[in-house]
Amino acid sequence: MTTLIILLCIGLFAGILSGLVGVGGGIIIVPALVYFLSISQHEAQGTSLAVLLLPVGIFAVLNYYKAGYVDVKTTLIIASTFVIGGFIGSKISIGLDQNMVKKIFGCLMLLIAIKMIFGK
Repeated sequence: MTTLIILLCIGLFAGILSGLVGVGGGIIIVPALVYFLSISQHEAQGTSLAVLLLPVGIFAVLNYYKAGYVDVKTTLIIASTFVIGGFIGSKISIGLDQNMVKKIFGCLMLLIAIKMIFGK
């Protein structure tokens, strides 16, 4: 029962942040699964991708689209190459030790955070 409550909270929090600031998958779901449920880094990443595979953000996207904040052309271009990048990245990740993947993930989040906090 505790695991179910944790999973429901992770989904709700990730969904709120996704709608609020456009993040949720990797930044919220992956660390939460690793630290709150002791799921391996690889399994957390795979689970996060599986969640995002389905149209979970459709209503958030519709709100932004109705307000004129979705560039469909840009979205399609990014999505077309995201598919290829996701395939390549997953192949590389699966071949690495999960501790290395966890360190890469953490460093990337740290660098992005520093840039967003101190950048222009």
